[in-house]
This record gives sequence, structure tokens and C-alpha cells, in this order.
Amino acid sequence: MTLDAIVNNETFAQFRKLSVQRTENVLGTLLPPAHILPARLHDAMRYSTLGGGKRIRPLLVYATGACLGVPLEHLDRPAAALEMIHAYSLVHDDLPAMDNDDLRRGQPTCHRAYDEATAILVGDALQAQAFQVLAEPGWGVTAEWQVQMLATLAQASGSRGMVGGQAIDLAAVGHELALPALEQMHLHKTGMLIRCAIQLALCAAGIGEKESKGAALLRYADRVGLAFQVQDDILDEIGDLQQTGKARQGADRSRHKPSFVTLLGLVEAQNYARRLLDEALEALQSWQTEADHLRALARLIVERNK
Repeated sequence: MTLDAIVNNETFAQFRKLSVQRTENVLGTLLPPAHILPARLHDAMRYSTLGGGKRIRPLLVYATGACLGVPLEHLDRPAAALEMIHAYSLVHDDLPAMDNDDLRRGQPTCHRAYDEATAILVGDALQAQAFQVLAEPGWGVTAEWQVQMLATLAQASGSRGMVGGQAIDLAAVGHELALPALEQMHLHKTGMLIRCAIQLALCAAGIGEKESKGAALLRYADRVGLAFQVQDDILDEIGDLQQTGKARQGADRSRHKPSFVTLLGLVEAQNYARRLLDEALEALQSWQTEADHLRALARLIVERNK
């Protein structure tokens, strides 16, 4: 059964499985082959991007597209481009100058499997590849909406988005943040790429962000983005290491990084995640079954164990 056949009338588990498979196939096609020079760099790009991960951002692209009736082939490149940006961010986050992590998804991080210089270049190359993937013609989206996708991805991943959130995070080490400041940091660091998934699907559908459908979906995205980070903070504190693929529990606390758990306490952080879930679901109240995958994905984000 193909993903096209189950988008609207089968279970989320099937949709998720086939969406992840589709993402892997599209990424495998769009990333440079490992045997092409520079072979070591291309091999490291594929190592860092393929064969693992929750693929939450591509799932959001596909689930939003399903809600809006967008053909799958119009979603493949946006989903892949966004995942490339996410993969690059993880490679750079793991570097010794940043979080200095040895494991990612239960495997050696890129700078451990290869070397630090290669990992830096992998991040650089994946970022450039993401924009090339969106800029190439002939995949069903008009040039006007392609330009909007490029601008959207650039803002979400730059100094006013993910990278800016990372800079705020680094500056906050050793300091206490009030809840509004912590929320703003993570709306940039984590939330902007999750919001971007919705924005890219809206572009593929030809729907503006100020239209009622667009505005409601972006409210959903903002709540889901925060919920994702709250659950990440919870799992950093109490997650099973075999499930999370990390080297140790309490990594954020040991680095003196502010988190929702250190600010609110574990129980209140869990309650906050559930409130964010309720608000995300409320944003979808005007949709019927066509938004069921988005509803299930929001629940998955809050209830996941890795």
C-alpha cells in the first residue's frame, strides 16, 4: 500500500511508517552519492542524515499537506530540505565547542565517527544542499511559491530562527531564565523549524499565512514546537538511555543549561506539556478527519519516550 492510498483513510501508525520510509528514500536520492568526490564528505553527509531519527519535521510537512490536499510529490523536496537543515544543526550542536556529545541516535556523533573538521563541513554542505533542493525547478510548485519557501526556510534556520535560538541558549548557560524568556529561546531554537514545516506545506498548497487556515495551523505549530522542547527536557532528565540514544541522563542540568524541568520541576513540566497539547488540538477544531494525522502527531510529540 502506498502513502497516497492511506493519507486520509488509514491509521496514523501506517501514515507515520510510510512517511518515514518516503523521507528516507527522498533524502537518499537528493543527497550526493557517497562515491562522488569528495567521497569522505559525501559519506559523512549520508551518515549524519540517513538511517535514523524521528523525522518529526518531514512528518509535519506530510501531515499538513494531507490536511490541505497537497499532492505528495509537491511535499517531498520541502520535507527533505527541512530535514537536511535539522541534520546539519545536530551535527554542529554535537561539536566539542557546542554540546560536546559523543552519541547521536545511539551511534557515534559525526565528529567522532569522522573528525571535527569533517563534521563542520558536513553541516555547511547540508545547509547548502537544502536550499539547492528547493531551488531546482520542475517538481510541481510554481516559481513564486518556491521563492517563498526559500525565504521561509532561510529565516527559520538563521539568526532570527534556529541559529539565533542556539546563540541565546549558549549565552544562557549558568543563568536562570524566567518562563517567558525560556519559551522565546525555544520558539526560536526548536520551534522555528517545526513552524517552518507547516509554512512549507502552506506554500505547497498556495495558502497564505494570514488566511484563516494558515493562521490556525501556525497556532498549532507554535504550541507543538514548545511541547516538543518541553518533552525533550523531560526525557533529558528521566528518559531511558537505550531509547533516547544519549550517553547520559541529566546532560542539560550537568551543563547548567536552563530547561523547563529545572525551572518548573518535573511534574509541572509534564503538566505544561499536556496544556500545550490541548492548545495545539484546539487550534485544529475547525477541521474534521482530514487533520487527524496532525492531531496524532501532536500526541506523539508529547507522549514519546525518545
